[in-house]
Amino acid sequence: MTDRPEYDSEKEYSDLSMTRVECPKCGATWINGQHYWSGTGKLGNELDLAGLVCNKLGSFQCVNPKKGQDGGDTWAKRLEVIDKDFPADKKRMEDFYREDGTSN
Repeated sequence: MTDRPEYDSEKEYSDLSMTRVECPKCGATWINGQHYWSGTGKLGNELDLAGLVCNKLGSFQCVNPKKGQDGGDTWAKRLEVIDKDFPADKKRMEDFYREDGTSN
């Protein structure tokens, strides 16, 4: 036994651990089971990730436990918001791009 408590062999240690899983397909990350967006690092939502990415572009590599489930955010829902809440912006974009893919 020493006079320094940090060298005390009977010291209890924390069982703190950290797990990190990264999807090889899209780069989304889970830290201790919590999803974080790959582009921003912000707290994520697995169901939104499934609706926006995994259910459309996922593969056997996808590690999202919500892959294949319906719900959350989708590109269709985002387009509905644009149609409803930003009609002038949508019209301007439609006027700018013609059907043949060229701009005016």
